[in-house]
Formats: sequence, C-alpha cells, structure tokens
Amino acid sequence: MATEQHADRVSPALELRGLIKDFSTGLRGLKLRAVDRLDLRVEAGQVYGLLGPNGSGKSTTIKMILGLLAPTAGHCEVFGVASTCVEARREVGYLPESPYFYRYLTGRELVRFYAELGGLHGKALAERVAEVIATVGLTAAADRRIETYSKGMLQRIGLAQAIVHHPRLLILDEPTAGVDPVGAAAITELILSLKAQGKTVLITSHLLGQIEDICDRVAILDRGRLMLEGAVRELVGRADRQALLVPTLPAAELQELRAWLESRGHTLEMVAAPKARLDQIFLDCVGKKK
Repeated sequence: MATEQHADRVSPALELRGLIKDFSTGLRGLKLRAVDRLDLRVEAGQVYGLLGPNGSGKSTTIKMILGLLAPTAGHCEVFGVASTCVEARREVGYLPESPYFYRYLTGRELVRFYAELGGLHGKALAERVAEVIATVGLTAAADRRIETYSKGMLQRIGLAQAIVHHPRLLILDEPTAGVDPVGAAAITELILSLKAQGKTVLITSHLLGQIEDICDRVAILDRGRLMLEGAVRELVGRADRQALLVPTLPAAELQELRAWLESRGHTLEMVAAPKARLDQIFLDCVGKKK
C-alpha cells in the first residue's frame, strides 16, 4: 500500500506518450491518422484545456483516455495506470458533449444508477446521491423526470453523475455547449469548486474566454498534432508591453503625456477605453436575485 501511495504522489493525473491513432479508410489499405504522436502531461489538481477545431483529434484522444479506443501506438496512463485497465477507469468521471440519458428516469434515479455502477450502495449511496445533486443545484428538481429538464439542467445532472463515484480525474467535453450564460457561469463555478477539492479536470470547449478564466494550462491540437502547450498566464501575457489604466485625460494632458514619454525614448502606441466583458454585463443584468 505504501508503494502505491508513493506512486500516486509522483505520477501525473494523466500522461500521454507518443500516442497515435490510425483509422482504416477502406481504400486500398490507406489509413487516416486522427492522433499523431501526441505527448501530454496533466498534473494532479490542474484544470487543463484541450483545444482545437473540429477534426483536430480531441474526441479521439478522450476516447483513448477513457479506454474506449485502443491506441495504434504509444501509451496513455491515468495516475500511473494504463488507461485500458479497469483500475484507471474507476478514477475517471466523464461528461460527454451531448449526453444521452434515460429520459423517463428522474434526476435522482439517474444519479443513483451511476452511483451503483460506481460501486456505491446502502446508506452511503443515498447520502452521496443527495450530496452531488445539491452540489449541482438541482435538489428542487431531483424528483422530476429528465425529459422535463432544460439543456443547462441536463448538463448539471450530467456533471452530478460524473462525480458521484468520487473520481480523481474529470473529463468534461464541451460542458457549457448550448447553455445560456447564467447556466454556463454556474457550471464554471462548479468546475472551480471541484479544483478546490483537489480534483483534476480535463475540459474541451470552443468558448475560449471560459478556458482562459478557469484553466491552468492548455494544449492546442490541429489535425491530430500538438501545436502549442503551456500555462495560460504565459501564453496570453506579454512581457514586452504594459497597460496603464487612468481616468480619461483631457486632450492637452494626453499630449503632454505623449511628449513626456517621447522625451525618454518611449512611444505611446495606443489610447483606448477599456471594454467591459459582455458575459459579465449580461450576468449583472439577469443573474441577480430580485
């Protein structure tokens, strides 16, 4: 047991080494390479963004992490265990982009079903189901049928089923797709709360503003290849520029400032009014309780 605990401390949450996935096209043995020698390392406790256009290999990569597809070559490990092993799968919770649930079940029945699949039973099962439903804010709707849920509610109950068995790694594929800004903000807060609990989150999203706000690191894929990887702060920041925010200056004072900078060998490159973020304006208007 001590050896296993030590392995957990030194192993990343997720590690891909030289991962390749080829699909047969059916044309004279020609192969389509969906993932091309992908190397990634996600440390425990991070929120990690996996980005790329449609067809970039994100979904194929996720399926290999989940053990749903076997790689053509390379290795994929979850907390140091091969992703094809049952032990690795027990550590993972998954929310697909367009989850299909049994719509005749209630939210509580759905989460209970997945909790049982995860090995929970008895009193612990009932308590855990109630806990995660409360975590995603659906206690009041827990005994309604899934078919009555909005898109945002479906995503939140999907998140509940993904976390009910206490996974250490969560894979969220477009968790806010089709969700209104209020629902998206609630899901974002849930992701950050999961990080605060020590969970590792791998997220895909086309909403780059959301990714910038919540991710520690990102990887950008294109045609199956890793194009860029790094810490969000380092990628979006610029060390060779500074922005100074001051109240609006009269034209004469602005000209004086420009001249002062030029006298010291600097150039005032741009004067612009700061913009408020549209998502924040929207939430300020409709997100407050009346």
